[in-house]
Amino acid sequence: MVKLFLSPPVYSDLGNEGTAKERISLLQNLESIIGRVIKSGGRYEARIWLCNSISSIHTIDPRDQCGLFVDILRSKNSKQDVAPRVLQMVFEKRPEKVGPIIAKQSYMLEKFFKGNQKRILQWFDNFATTSESGHKKGARALSQFAFVNRDICWEELEWKGKHGQSPAVVATKPHYFYDLDVLKTVENFLEYVPDFWLSDELAESVKDGDILNLDVKYFVDKFIQLMYEEKLDDIWTVIEDFLEEIEFSFLSQNLLILLDESSLLTFLKSLGRLIRLNVKCKEYGYPSCWLENLLSKCNDFMSLDDFLLLNAVVSHGRQLLRVLGDEDHEEEKGNLEDLLRNAVVCSDADHWALMKECADMKEQVAIKWAGLQSWIIHYYLSKECRTQQSCESLFVENGISFRKSDEYSLVNSDGFSMLYSSNSDGEGVARKGGVKKRKRDRKKKRRKRYASEDNKAEELVEFEMFGGWQGLQSGGSSWFLSTDGFSCAWNTADLAEHLSRHCFSTWMKWVSSN
Repeated sequence: MVKLFLSPPVYSDLGNEGTAKERISLLQNLESIIGRVIKSGGRYEARIWLCNSISSIHTIDPRDQCGLFVDILRSKNSKQDVAPRVLQMVFEKRPEKVGPIIAKQSYMLEKFFKGNQKRILQWFDNFATTSESGHKKGARALSQFAFVNRDICWEELEWKGKHGQSPAVVATKPHYFYDLDVLKTVENFLEYVPDFWLSDELAESVKDGDILNLDVKYFVDKFIQLMYEEKLDDIWTVIEDFLEEIEFSFLSQNLLILLDESSLLTFLKSLGRLIRLNVKCKEYGYPSCWLENLLSKCNDFMSLDDFLLLNAVVSHGRQLLRVLGDEDHEEEKGNLEDLLRNAVVCSDADHWALMKECADMKEQVAIKWAGLQSWIIHYYLSKECRTQQSCESLFVENGISFRKSDEYSLVNSDGFSMLYSSNSDGEGVARKGGVKKRKRDRKKKRRKRYASEDNKAEELVEFEMFGGWQGLQSGGSSWFLSTDGFSCAWNTADLAEHLSRHCFSTWMKWVSSN
């Protein structure tokens, strides 16, 4: 049975320094194996994992966040990848902020439509019929401008019928514009009516930013030119406002993976100087706390390889296990299995001796050893937590109270059942012993149905074998656990990851307080 070492030690029970050093030697070998996997075929995935972990950081001030990403945008390489992605996000989420900038760029609009029949028809061929209330988009701009300036442009209107329409007739019957030959008319305006492209009517039609949908790439390319060659302040202001308003997680997930390794490391170091740790984070109360603590204290001495490895073992144990199971890493997988064949044999005293050593180390090193130790736990749990019985035995042996998610029965670490019922006020009441009788037959039937479904679920638990490595599919039993205050139901597929992370945070909380 896997020991999770969740109970803080009595100092007299700590193992000696020699056993801690032996364990560190094993962890160093494990670090070497995982490091080789990350440096080879698993590096790109490891970078994605790191970007995902960065996105969970929640202690960044919006103004600082804006500054971080603006610094990226102003670097020389960003206009090839990050800037286009930022513009696409702005176009999608804040088109109304971009439209007024387009409205001021008459030459951009002329070039956009000139020689492109598809765009002309998409934007200007939106005249209302008799059943519609009014013209839309460019059609509205074209009709309004034509009426106001009929003395200089009406003759440039081309009609599909045998004869044209007079301004007086169209004024009383606006739907006659539906018979306009839009393509020829706009081509005439491009050639002979330059004032239209500078007009308030056209500017008003594009201010909502809807025109961006006609060809996003065209406008991205033009805005890149305005940003970096013409250095147009209006665009930078819109982008800065966007970077301040949008969630840090969204920006990180969409932009950081585009950075090269040098730029990503620079971003991490800059990020570390802006993190403001709260009390809960200092006590490892959130999944991202290890990274926030690390960045705020010792990131200047770390390489990107350090970050990738720590993140892989602490936050992405399941994905790392999957990568190690790939056929490209047969050698590393074999070395790992040889190394960990007897690594689970570790007493409480020996484990906490290691944690005592960690308490005297720099936080970067302490996180590394605790993270690798927790990943060993993940490795063994992924092999042993296969059935309802093995999982529940694990809970009992490690002092974890639990209840099955489809029942109201809470089981303490001593193995006795605590059964939940409801009192007259609707609050949960725990009672040791047998099951309180239901007041209604309907509830009895529901309970029988749940039991039947649970039996079926147990029969459906399947195991996926790949190269001797066991992976669990979702399904089967699930439990609410005291490890997270019974707040979430954990099934067999997720237990290893949840419990190994809980082990890590429990150990690091102890390490940081000693």
